Amino acid sequence: MIMANGKRTTELLLKKYPRPKIALKFTNPLELLVATILSAQCTDVRVNEVTERLFKRYGTAKDYANADIKTFEQEIRSTGFYKNKAKMIINAAKKLVSDFSGKVPFTMEELTSLPGVGRKTASVVLSAAFNIPAIAVDTHVLRVSNRLGLVKSEDPEKIEMQLRNLIPENKWIDFSLALILHGRKTCKARKPLCNECVLYMQCRWPEKTKE
Repeated sequence: MIMANGKRTTELLLKKYPRPKIALKFTNPLELLVATILSAQCTDVRVNEVTERLFKRYGTAKDYANADIKTFEQEIRSTGFYKNKAKMIINAAKKLVSDFSGKVPFTMEELTSLPGVGRKTASVVLSAAFNIPAIAVDTHVLRVSNRLGLVKSEDPEKIEMQLRNLIPENKWIDFSLALILHGRKTCKARKPLCNECVLYMQCRWPEKTKE
């Protein structure tokens, strides 16, 4: 299989989406960490609705660490999987308080030491909160990068490492945000709009619609 050109793909994506932004609303790293955990299997729109209220009540890691779990579960219930998410957020906050003086760390190793925080969540926080180059592999990045032929894997960590080798480091943040937008708007899971795709000539997906 001939692999797609990472540099050219990035150029075309950023021409289409020149200033990609994260959809989650936040004002500090802690808010983004909480919002990203809540965003698993949930739309950003719903998460933003929940966090608008949540962030007014919980302002520090200590606030989350001391939260009553049953109350907290109900406050985030509409994001789905609320029992697990509540446990993750509260336990992550406890570790922030005990190990990091209540501050969100800014290294991959430290972030992934927090309960419930994997590489995707850590990458989102690093890139969006601290402007540190990282590639967050969500379902859109996984699907689109495979369809394009940039990678050939279903393992998010392997995909992340492959994309790191293909995409210029100073473009990692914008590339992953643009790829997410492209996955939502054009390269959809069920009915991709291949005839509208700016990456049509770059795409190696054998099932792409031929117009």
